[in-house]
Amino acid sequence: MPVEILMPALSPTMEEGTLAKWLVKEGDSVSSGDILAEIETDKATMEFEATDEGVIGKILIDAGSEGVKVNTPIAVLLEDGESADDIKTSSAPASGGAPEAAPAADAAAKAAPEGGSAAAAPPAPARDGKRIFASPLARRIAADKGIDLAQLTGSGPHGRIVKADLDSAKPAAAAGATAPASAAPAKAAAAAPTGPSADQVARMYEGRDYEEVKLDGMRRTVASRLTEAKQTIPHFYLRRDVQLDALMAFRANLNKQLESRGVKLSVNDFIIKACAMALQAVPDCNAVWAGDRILRLKPSDVAVAVAIEGGLFTPVLKDAHLKSLSALSAEMKDLAGRARNKKLAPHEYVGGAMAISNLGMFGVENFDAVINPPHGSILAVGAGVKKPVVGADGELKVAIVMSMTLSVDHRVIDGALGAEFLKEVVAYLENPVTMLA
Repeated sequence: MPVEILMPALSPTMEEGTLAKWLVKEGDSVSSGDILAEIETDKATMEFEATDEGVIGKILIDAGSEGVKVNTPIAVLLEDGESADDIKTSSAPASGGAPEAAPAADAAAKAAPEGGSAAAAPPAPARDGKRIFASPLARRIAADKGIDLAQLTGSGPHGRIVKADLDSAKPAAAAGATAPASAAPAKAAAAAPTGPSADQVARMYEGRDYEEVKLDGMRRTVASRLTEAKQTIPHFYLRRDVQLDALMAFRANLNKQLESRGVKLSVNDFIIKACAMALQAVPDCNAVWAGDRILRLKPSDVAVAVAIEGGLFTPVLKDAHLKSLSALSAEMKDLAGRARNKKLAPHEYVGGAMAISNLGMFGVENFDAVINPPHGSILAVGAGVKKPVVGADGELKVAIVMSMTLSVDHRVIDGALGAEFLKEVVAYLENPVTMLA
């Protein structure tokens, strides 16, 4: 019996993805472990492997299709002795030679939870009694905007209507037809106090020269999660300055000794180690919010924000309190490099109790970072700047001063507890030799 190949969940939070590229074609024989396709998630482009052997009988979702829900059938695998004739009629090409769009629509409907029909694409419309070929995403957008697909000409394969065909389409294209019922909620949503709609913003800038930048999965995820963070997490902020003169001298000495091994420690490596050890010293801060409970972690798993084109990753250095500075430095360089190439596996950027965001390397002296849920805190690190300070002896001197701001989830960590944690971080950074103990 033909086997449906389903859109995989390639990360714990993945709900949909883009089928970026097929690496097989209909009629190809595949074995378990063969790479079938490249799939873009919200964070990375990942290879999708076959789990069974057989022949690709039919590809149901075209390369480049966006918003493909997890568990949507994307292809059909034929087992030994089976042929394309064994595939049910609804999966076969239409008699006119153009591929039938129905399987994609059926698949989207299957992927939606019971009772949750809103997540599925609306049924394909007809033009003069003939079926209109449109991707599920295009039909959902058309339904939301009240656009009549019968008035559009598709630019996709075999004239299929795709998302790009709707970018310039207006609701007026319905030529007097009644807008779908789903258009009403869209108008209501636009009227809600959540800011102007996309169309309203576009009208504000009519006559001005601008470029539209398409949102990829990563940008959508960043926007969604950080909006959630600011709306649902009760942030408060703790600020401390740390004098780095002892650390800079200690770092220069260590780097000289490690030069023959090709190791060069950064200030950020010391900050990661200091935070990891501070989480062990103040274990109540080594915690995350889990909805109806708090999870207190035993190991110090520290996430570090890495800026990449179009967004950011927060790879996690697990058991950071147990690793040497040189080991942390090498691991961080590896994670950051693969993050910039979008080659991190999900387990490498999921988890951690806290995060570090260092904009000091860009000259930013101080800032407030947004907590990345479910983390309990995030440390914003500014640039080290020479400033006049008063020493313990009362004498005025010049020191390298770095500003740090700890953003804290008040549901997880109270003020005094957060202050104690930040005090420990400062103590380790101002006395760096203690990180080697």
